[in-house]
Amino acid sequence: MKMPDIRHQVILLFVTSLVVVSTAGADIYRYEDDDGTVHFTDAPTDRRFKVFMRDLKKDLRLRTSFRLKGDPAAYESIINQCSLQYGVDRSLVKAVIQAESGYNPNAVSRKGAQGLMQLMPKTAQHLKVADAFNPEQNIRGGVRYLRFLLDTCKGDEVMALAAYNAGLSRVAQYNGVPPYAETRNYVDKVMTYRRSLQGSEAK
Repeated sequence: MKMPDIRHQVILLFVTSLVVVSTAGADIYRYEDDDGTVHFTDAPTDRRFKVFMRDLKKDLRLRTSFRLKGDPAAYESIINQCSLQYGVDRSLVKAVIQAESGYNPNAVSRKGAQGLMQLMPKTAQHLKVADAFNPEQNIRGGVRYLRFLLDTCKGDEVMALAAYNAGLSRVAQYNGVPPYAETRNYVDKVMTYRRSLQGSEAK
């Protein structure tokens, strides 16, 4: 009877452990050096590492992010609280959330923006948002960022929304809304949502 190759068993066990790590939330990278030794890591420090296994949880969020729609009423309290704290009209905050994620707290864009208000990781870090998928942290960070943009754009909501979508540097570069279809459509969408919300609240 032929004994199974112990190396194959070790590799199988290791790959199984990688699946567990990937499910927990991390991309796995691999490279094989000149002497045939295979290296794995979830924090590559060498350009020779290539993606071996994607973060399964991240992929799942990406696939389902815009299929799921949340309940706006679930976030009413924190929206009101943050809007009051930072002096940002709550209908504007709600319109941004609707346009950005459709109230899906697990939304992830293909560019990597996360959560209800679609904060980019670097922006979230700057705003001290530890978990962008936590609704309260995300909304608080997003409203604070809106306040910053409104102040920088001297209260011009259209310019602030353009900056939220395309970045302040682009708004400064064009001294106005950048000539990008995505950004112009985004601003129109948010303002349309806002008018609808204001009309509903006035009734």
